[in-house]
Amino acid sequence: MKFRQTLFWDVDPKTIDVKRHARYIIERILELGEPKEVGWLFRQYPKKEIKRVMTLPRSQVSAKSKSLWSLLLT
Repeated sequence: MKFRQTLFWDVDPKTIDVKRHARYIIERILELGEPKEVGWLFRQYPKKEIKRVMTLPRSQVSAKSKSLWSLLLT
């Protein structure tokens, strides 16, 4: 997938590795992703991994987004 520069404004999207940067990608897409990106996220990573990232200390997913995704991931 080609990542949007506006989604990953703080890095060059071409340098993102989907395995090494999984937490970063999951947090950013859950918080700011468009439907197409969210669909890709759920095809790319298991639900268990997405849930784990949301509950990590210092997660970059807001409380509001965590509430939404927690409901949708049950």
